[in-house]
Amino acid sequence: QLQLVESGGGLVQPGGSLRLSCAASGFSMDYYSIGWFRQAPGKEREGVSCISSRGGSINYADSVKGRFTVSRDNAKNTVYLQMNSLKPEDTAIYYCAVPKLFRQCGLSPTDFGSWGQGTQVTVSS
Repeated sequence: QLQLVESGGGLVQPGGSLRLSCAASGFSMDYYSIGWFRQAPGKEREGVSCISSRGGSINYADSVKGRFTVSRDNAKNTVYLQMNSLKPEDTAIYYCAVPKLFRQCGLSPTDFGSWGQGTQVTVSS
């Protein structure tokens, strides 16, 4: 059974950093793009980043470019999201997801069909 588990969230001050992990079980990530998304209270879920199966293609939302870096370690079946220079507006629940078409790598939540449970990121002083 395909399962994704996010971890690494927490409370951090503005300007701080966090590294999120997305660990997969029940399938091999080798052939799948993985997307990162976030949802703040009262807002729609939005795409943050996506990394292709071998890491050769990466997309970022404009709001996080230059601050967030996505990477993956297929040997560990894990994808990471390094978040630097965090801002209060980055506060949200962060999710990783597998696309409905395994090579797809956009930022639209509707293109993704399997989701983790999410990890809370709070940026506040």
